Amino acid sequence: MQRQFRLRRSADFVRLRTEGRAWHHPYVILSVAPNALEHNRYGFIVSRHLGGAVVRNRIRRLLRESVRLSAPRLKTGFDVVFIARNDIAGQPYIHVKSALEDLFRRANLWQ
Repeated sequence: MQRQFRLRRSADFVRLRTEGRAWHHPYVILSVAPNALEHNRYGFIVSRHLGGAVVRNRIRRLLRESVRLSAPRLKTGFDVVFIARNDIAGQPYIHVKSALEDLFRRANLWQ
């Protein structure tokens, strides 16, 4: 994912936590807040409680790939954060992708 599309600063994550709206799924929590840009920015939070580095990196890769393929069909102008939950560990890609699509629909981000 290109640098301009990533959330990196902790202030952005704090703003999303306080001002954003959240939707929950057993695999992921989706937090969304509008931004003043013409594109979306994405952040991924994967806690150490989910497993070792290999497990956490796999979860991040699954989430990033799902977002990369879904991004052209999403509304723009939002900061989006994904918080991985315990049940996502060990899930196949198709389940993660369907979970994110469900969250995008519920958050009204899907075009």
